[in-house]
Amino acid sequence: MGIPESRRVRVSSAIAIGVVGSLIAVLGSCALGDRADDAEALVEHFTESLDDQDVGGAASLTSYPNAASASIQQMFDGLHPQDVDYKLSQFITLDDESGFFSLDVAWDFGKERKWEYNVQGSVRKLAVGWRIQWDPSVVVPDLGHGRTVNFVRTDAPPPRVLNSAGEDLMTEQAINAVTLDPARMPDPVATTTAVSKAIESVAPLITSQTLMQELVVAQGQPITAVRLRDADFEILEPDLTPIPGVVVEKEQKLISADRRIVSPMLDAVRNVWQANRDATAGWAVQLLQPGQAPTQLAGFQGPAGPDVQTTLDANLQLAAEDAVVSVGTPAAIVALSPSSGGILAVAQNSYANDEGPIAFTDAYPAGSGIDTFKQAAALEQRVPVGEVKADDALDLAGRLGLGVDYSIPGLEEVTANNPQLGGSGKLAATPFGMAVVAASIARGGLAMPMITVGQPATTPTQMAPLRPDVIDRLRVLMREGVARPEAESLRQFPDVAGIPMSAGDDQWFIATKGDLAFAVFIKDADGADQAAKMASRLLRAMARPQA
Repeated sequence: MGIPESRRVRVSSAIAIGVVGSLIAVLGSCALGDRADDAEALVEHFTESLDDQDVGGAASLTSYPNAASASIQQMFDGLHPQDVDYKLSQFITLDDESGFFSLDVAWDFGKERKWEYNVQGSVRKLAVGWRIQWDPSVVVPDLGHGRTVNFVRTDAPPPRVLNSAGEDLMTEQAINAVTLDPARMPDPVATTTAVSKAIESVAPLITSQTLMQELVVAQGQPITAVRLRDADFEILEPDLTPIPGVVVEKEQKLISADRRIVSPMLDAVRNVWQANRDATAGWAVQLLQPGQAPTQLAGFQGPAGPDVQTTLDANLQLAAEDAVVSVGTPAAIVALSPSSGGILAVAQNSYANDEGPIAFTDAYPAGSGIDTFKQAAALEQRVPVGEVKADDALDLAGRLGLGVDYSIPGLEEVTANNPQLGGSGKLAATPFGMAVVAASIARGGLAMPMITVGQPATTPTQMAPLRPDVIDRLRVLMREGVARPEAESLRQFPDVAGIPMSAGDDQWFIATKGDLAFAVFIKDADGADQAAKMASRLLRAMARPQA
């Protein structure tokens, strides 16, 4: 007799269920490999979640998920590793409801910074299944009891920043950043007026109008009105802090040791100083507990970096600053040493500062300066000046430094536009670029500028040097340039050679004097002799003690 249909279906279903169950068991056995039991598999899952920085997943496998989540999240936030590897090294079953395990842990913070250790923990069988008995020390030794862990940078005492005479040029000092917060000022006009009046003695160019303009641009965000040294802030604090909307924050900043020295070159020096510190920085993993000194768990103290010896000549810098403020339009002076390439001084007046670090970054038409390059190119090509092609003159200017792609540690600069690529056939140069030209003529070859001793510029540009007779011709042109009517103010200096140049109302003057080469630039100059007069004022100021 056959099996009834309904029974046959039930038997078939039972057989199918049994086969599926056996298959699941086989697959489960393959997935677990040689794990001893579910407790050991739980610990493996915990390590995998930590390796993936899956905070919620790891915390859910513990006896106290909320507390575990907070501790594990802080651990990853504080250490921010490049990679982490938790590995089960030992598991011991104690009884049917508990076990013990050890983990080998390796953190990788990049740049060969590694931290390895071993931790222990336990598992318990709860009503919801196996769980890791939560204790923060199961992820980091001694974590817990209000402690946190952090990865920090360590630095030795900062290197000194010296001028060319070996004296302090810049020092790290506490600076008071005076910030204006619109959310805290009921009357912005009253606040900006009061602030500008309070700081007038140390920052006369910061007015209520300029502060209001910054607030408008910031669109409701706080702005920094001024940064004050401690000595100045102590005097101004009683007038500043009561003003509605004023917030003062202290910060450490590398600034000029002599407040009179103000130059866009200082930003470049600051970059070199910071690179110095970055290259020698150490690291540490610290265990922190409120009210106690940090405990270092790993890492090392970075060694002290070498002092930063700059090429800036303090006396020449102050002389340049004295000269550059003699006009009421944007002006800049850049001076180099032809023999070393060291940048000795870079000065801008306040009108130029409003436009940015124009001495290094803004190219202005060379104008009649192209005539100088044409005359030298005519000699090199052995043709009359009238037959010199524009590209030949531009090529010669390039061999003196204009358009050269320099790489100078710490400094972002350009020397000129690239007229050959632009197709304009016109040359525009930066004050820095024109100073390089003067230095190259005096040197007899391409000058390689630098702002720190031992770190001269490099360039991928390969150019043929100018013939000696071409260099001699350029030097003659510079000596003859001082005889021009617009250079009359310089004739009191018998050893100075220079060329006045103009482009519309903009004026240039490039000059040499012994181992000094410099360029003067004045935008919208008032009179044909203003650049030469500024050069004359520079030389007179150089002769005076600046202390």
